[in-house]
Amino acid sequence: MSPAKKRTRTYDPVRTRTAVLAQFGNLRAAVPALTPEQLALPTRLGEWSVRDLVAHLGTSLSAVGRFLDEPEPAKQDATVLDWPFATAAGSGPVADTARLLAERNPDLDAHLAEVERRFTELLAGHPGSRLLATNAGAMPLADYLVTRTVELVVHTDDLNAAVPGLDIPYDRQALAACTRLLADALAVKAPGGSTEVRVPPFAVVQCVEGPRHTRGTPPNVVETDPLTWVRLATGRLEWRTAIEEALVGASGERADLGALLPLLT
Repeated sequence: MSPAKKRTRTYDPVRTRTAVLAQFGNLRAAVPALTPEQLALPTRLGEWSVRDLVAHLGTSLSAVGRFLDEPEPAKQDATVLDWPFATAAGSGPVADTARLLAERNPDLDAHLAEVERRFTELLAGHPGSRLLATNAGAMPLADYLVTRTVELVVHTDDLNAAVPGLDIPYDRQALAACTRLLADALAVKAPGGSTEVRVPPFAVVQCVEGPRHTRGTPPNVVETDPLTWVRLATGRLEWRTAIEEALVGASGERADLGALLPLLT
């Protein structure tokens, strides 16, 4: 079953918008305190510096404006579950754009402030049902905003990992939406009902082909915390390392997810 045809989870549009702005606000609040030395630090994103990554944060929101500037598609042909599988194709151009934005915007705080202002203004003028021609297909604005929680939560974690002591907080609703979307993406990639993946307190999904569990304790269970799951799903953490460091509990012969991860690259 393709992601577009699979039944998708429902997200509250108002809570999603609030979560996106809250997490972007958490990031913006941390930027003015970054020193030139910290901005020059490397990140776990290949050749990206902290400055490149901060500049890129604005595209998480400005992408909405770019799509709104284009004609509205005639009909929807994608859902939020299609997005995770369309991210790899644009990884090269994204890196180039991040470096260019960093060069063009020496005042990163002012750059992000303008992005936030325009984004807030755009949201006030468009309903969640407005279709966008995204890189994953035509989907409603409300769906695309859920994907913004993934971008913002993941890059918050990237910055926290790159700058010792930075400790940018995670908005609870943004982390919840991010966790649920990535858990549902696993169920799309490995459909089935033999394995239960638990990411308390936000998500539980059934996946992997095999005998379907119906009652009692599932024979195959994977359990971890939200940030560990996000890191696994996006390639920031390897499955084997997570198991060795007891960051994931996995029991049962079908509980090894190593071959299915990462979901995003």
